Amino acid sequence: MKNKKVLLGMSGGVDSSVSALLLKQQGYEVIGATLELFAGSSCCNISTYIDAKNVCNSIGIPHFTYDYKGEFKKYVIDDFINCYANCKTPNPCIECNKYMKFGIMYEKAKELGCNYIATGHYAKTEYSEKYGRWVLKKSNAGKKDQSYVLWNIPKDLIEHVLFPLSDFESKDEIRQIAKENNLKVANKPDSEDICFIPDGNYKKFLENNSDIKPKPGNIVNTEGEVLGKHTGLYNYTIGQRKGLGISNKVPLFVLGFNSDKNEVIVGEENELYKTKVLVSDINLLLVDKIDKPLEVEVKTRYSSKVAKATIVQIADKIEITFEEPQRAITPGQSAVFYIGDIVLGGGKIEEAN
Repeated sequence: MKNKKVLLGMSGGVDSSVSALLLKQQGYEVIGATLELFAGSSCCNISTYIDAKNVCNSIGIPHFTYDYKGEFKKYVIDDFINCYANCKTPNPCIECNKYMKFGIMYEKAKELGCNYIATGHYAKTEYSEKYGRWVLKKSNAGKKDQSYVLWNIPKDLIEHVLFPLSDFESKDEIRQIAKENNLKVANKPDSEDICFIPDGNYKKFLENNSDIKPKPGNIVNTEGEVLGKHTGLYNYTIGQRKGLGISNKVPLFVLGFNSDKNEVIVGEENELYKTKVLVSDINLLLVDKIDKPLEVEVKTRYSSKVAKATIVQIADKIEITFEEPQRAITPGQSAVFYIGDIVLGGGKIEEAN
C-alpha cells in the first residue's frame, strides 16, 4: 500500500483544523505540526498551540510543535527588512511558503517517514496528462484562491503536497464542517495581517528591528522639482496618494524612488500605468525553460485580477509585456503566470516601464 502518512501544518485556525479532519476521513495517517516562527506573532502564541493541540486531540491524531524561529528570521524577516531597505515592497508569505512550510517542514516530514505534507491553503495539486507532470492549480475558492502565494515552492515537491480545501468554494463551508464536528475553532476569526506584525504597523516593526530609521528627504516630480518633504522612503509605496502632505491642482501619486538622492518621486495617475515588467528570481513549475514567447495571464498582486500578457525568458529573467497597461506595479511583489487555472511559475518584480 502506498505511504499515506502526511505532516499537516497547523496554525490553530479553522482552515488547517478542518484540513486535519478531512485528511483523516480520507484515510491518511495525519500528524499535526505547528511551527514556532516568531514569538508573539498572530500564528505563534500560546493560544495557537493550544487550539491546534486541542483539535488534534479531539480528532485523534498526534500533534507536535517545532521551533524554527532562527530559520524564520533568516529567510523571512531578514528578507522583509532588506526589501524595504532597497525600496521594494515584499510579500513575506511567499518567502515563508518557500523556505518554511514547503522547505523545512517537508524535510521534517521525511524525517518522520511521511510521503506528504499538507496545509490549509486554498489551492490544488493534480497530475496533468497534458504536461506529463504534477501541477499546481487554482482552487475552486474564487477570490480566496491562494495559488498566487505558492508559485515559489519547489516543483519536485508538488506531487507530495495535499491541499484538502481545494474543492471548497467558500469559507462558510469550512466553518460549517468545523461546527458539525464540534471543533472549537469553528468561529475563530481569520488572521489578515502579516503574522509577525499583528498590529499591522510595519513601519514601527522596521524601526524597532533594523537599521532603518526615519531619514527625511525631498518629494519631487518627474522633472526633479521639489514639491515637499518625506519622512523616510520605507514609509511610502508605489500608487500611494494619501499622506504625502503636498497640494497640487491634480492628485499626485508615488511613482517610485531615487534611493541615491533619498527622493520620493510623484506624478499623475496616468503615469502609474506600465506595460513592460522585468522579473528575476524566477521559479518555473510547469516547464523547465520558456524557449519562445508565450501568451499567459499574469497576476502582479495577491488581490489583483489576472491580465493577459506575453512573456519571454531572457537568461535567468523574464520580461512581461501586458496587452493593457497595468497600474502601480511594485518592485518586490511577485508576478505569477497562469495558463488557464494552472500556475506556470512566477518571479519577483524588478522594474516596470
